[in-house]
Amino acid sequence: MLTDEQLVEASLQGSAAAFDDIVGRYQEKLLRFLLTRSACRADAEDAVQDTFINAYRYLASFDSRWRFSTWIYRIAIRNAARQRRPEWHDSDVELVDDSDPLKECLAHSEQENIWLAAKRLLSDDAYDAMWLRYIEDLSVKEISSALDKSASWTKVTLLRGRRRLSAELRSNTPAAERRESYG
Repeated sequence: MLTDEQLVEASLQGSAAAFDDIVGRYQEKLLRFLLTRSACRADAEDAVQDTFINAYRYLASFDSRWRFSTWIYRIAIRNAARQRRPEWHDSDVELVDDSDPLKECLAHSEQENIWLAAKRLLSDDAYDAMWLRYIEDLSVKEISSALDKSASWTKVTLLRGRRRLSAELRSNTPAAERRESYG
């Protein structure tokens, strides 16, 4: 299996198949990530498409000192931010997809309550940092680069996010269950 960097190099040499492999490797991950940042599934899908268009267009600017995943997530975050809509009004309700994209993404998962709580409690940047770390398994350095934040900000944000989620989940768990889970 070729690395991302090898696929980038092959794409730059004109291999459409190599870029197709990149799309196949990242399409679902990016969609899952963008569903949490978009008003509806269609917006997330548009942002994914725009991400790959921009990635293809600017592939020559990719710096191999960084992981490709960091670079493409940064493009995705910018595309999602560009398409953010202002506050919804009652007259816009018919335009909103009734299903919560995060619920759809994590349906029937043990992690569902954690990520729904995270979406509710954390800022967009903090949520993104948590998602990139715990779902996409990016390092602090990669998250910092993707979000255009310092490593210190990323570490503090991850720590505070974990603490806030832990407190929230403990407060929603009956005392008897908490005692059982701690032994």
